[in-house]
Amino acid sequence: MLSIFSSTQLRSEAYCRLVTFLPFISGLATGLSLIVAIGAQNAFILRQGIRREHVGTAVLICLVSDAVLIFAGIVGLGALLTVAPWFLFVARIGGAGFLIAYALFAARRALRPRGLEATGISATTPRRTVVLTAVALTWLNPHVYLDTVILLGSIAAAQGEAGRWPFGIGAVLASTLWFTGLGFGARYLRGFFANPLSWRVLDAVIAVFMLVLAISLLLPLFG
Repeated sequence: MLSIFSSTQLRSEAYCRLVTFLPFISGLATGLSLIVAIGAQNAFILRQGIRREHVGTAVLICLVSDAVLIFAGIVGLGALLTVAPWFLFVARIGGAGFLIAYALFAARRALRPRGLEATGISATTPRRTVVLTAVALTWLNPHVYLDTVILLGSIAAAQGEAGRWPFGIGAVLASTLWFTGLGFGARYLRGFFANPLSWRVLDAVIAVFMLVLAISLLLPLFG
């Protein structure tokens, strides 16, 4: 009897770990897929990293802002689902549609790649200018609210109550790894990011992952 109880308990613990681990990995992969696309914020971090100028300040502002936006999306949509459970259906449809559109844009970028150049910022940029630029590129960019708040919030909500927080932690970790690696590793990555072929491969992988994720959101609706 004791052995049966122990076996059942072990299976239950393994299931709980799996339920937590899979949303975490999904959040990590989704966060990386969204954040690595060429954009003004990444170009700014890359330029600062190559110039070795206020890198820590720029990276900290971007990753803290992302964390706030990610968890705002999770908390906001989670609270909404408690009073409007039907919104999960809408979130799945809307999130899947957005992912498919994002995959198409990534595929188009893969077909017409371009390098990421570290130009346009003076070597004497004061810290205050770096702070204001990082804040503006994050909080005044309408795409950040679509990607980080609405899209990640919708996908997190689809993970269920037990999975949305591990998903959010994974997404925050993705943001932290990317901005830290891009900022402090930029001096070594200049040649890589200047090569359009590198972005072609990366965008192709992003397109495939987005389509797979969109399908995973829609499958429960037909189960």
